[in-house]
Amino acid sequence: MTTLAKTALLPLLLAAVLCAPFFNAQAQERVYLEIGSTDVRKIRFAVPWFLSRQSQGEAVELGKEIADILAKSLKFHGIIEIIPTSAYNGSQNSDWKNLGADFTVQGVYETSANAITLEMRLFNVATDTMILGKSYSGKLSHKNEMLYRFCDSVIEDLTGSKGLADTQISFVAHELDARKKEVYTSDILGSELRQVTRHKNLVVAPRYVPGGTFLTYTSYHTGNQNLYITDLRQNKITRVLSRRMGMNLASEWMPDGQSMFITLSYKGNPDLYLMHKSGTIIEQITENAGINVSATVSPDGNHIVFVSDRFGSPQLFLMDLKTKKTQRITFTGTENAEPSWHPRENLIVYSSLRNGLYQICLKKPEQGEPSIQLTTDLSHHESPSWSPDGNQIIYSKQDGSENKIYAMMRNGHFQRRLFPYSGNQIYPRWEVNY
Repeated sequence: MTTLAKTALLPLLLAAVLCAPFFNAQAQERVYLEIGSTDVRKIRFAVPWFLSRQSQGEAVELGKEIADILAKSLKFHGIIEIIPTSAYNGSQNSDWKNLGADFTVQGVYETSANAITLEMRLFNVATDTMILGKSYSGKLSHKNEMLYRFCDSVIEDLTGSKGLADTQISFVAHELDARKKEVYTSDILGSELRQVTRHKNLVVAPRYVPGGTFLTYTSYHTGNQNLYITDLRQNKITRVLSRRMGMNLASEWMPDGQSMFITLSYKGNPDLYLMHKSGTIIEQITENAGINVSATVSPDGNHIVFVSDRFGSPQLFLMDLKTKKTQRITFTGTENAEPSWHPRENLIVYSSLRNGLYQICLKKPEQGEPSIQLTTDLSHHESPSWSPDGNQIIYSKQDGSENKIYAMMRNGHFQRRLFPYSGNQIYPRWEVNY
């Protein structure tokens, strides 16, 4: 959900209240599952149509729509298989065991004017007990956000880790004129598209500040490659972070959100710098050793992996930020670029040029560690980025004559296109809100 929508929704929601009448205190056990494991079968869910407390007609269709949105957001996490409603005609009174369901969600709703109240319960079919019950109220236009929040609570109950439904993904998109690229954000299902920039020029490299309320990006609309930051909460208030002569290209924010790595070329050579959120340079990180870009930071903030062509082609390098000791870590692939460090683990995802095509690869950021190629089809796969929980990877894939945003599990499974939007979509980045 967009930050703007979150802010507007909070006063209208009943604090995402866990309603006492729905909660079964005897059914609080969590079913811990490892997301991304190849050995665990998917959990089978039934999400029957939500029942209206009022009339039929349009309310029936709304109940089907609500159930469909919740089912899609659950399926998005890659560990859940949704039993089609056609198998039981969408009825809440079905033989779930014979249908092979592990869990079912039962929901009711009530509408008035432009408002809606949703009540949802999660049941364990095997024990015939309720695990979770929640009620939400707000504007009808905010029903998706309510469903996303419930979905994330379900995922957390099943896995111990918060879900991804209530997160945002940013990317750069353009239609016919490739010189006019703008930054957009979207919810995970592609139902809420928001345009962030209107520069009518080239905009690249959107990066969320930890917390998800600010977005940085580089724009050429003034003639120079300047770095900007936009407050997504306050009607997209924007200010310049760096307008130094030449390149001002964002890499990644430090985990505390107080400083970021940026490539600057005002001294001549494109080098990495650590810059405070005010725009003040804290430290120069590299110096006159090729073009240095795309720094990604370890979870503890002590190391970076970055891209440099100091030995000819672009390759990945690991640097200890305290000692500045640097070592090359990629030796397979003609070019290796666009690294992204796992939010909690010692793991790097990056794009690698192999046999003329960019593929998404995975490796530990140490010299000599082998890489794992996650994509293999005959298309270009670029700009990988981790989900906030580290279980999924988004990337831009050449899809026919255009580039589209795709996602997959960390093991390379469940590869699928995310959004229905037209035109080209590149440089995807997941909101950092954990």
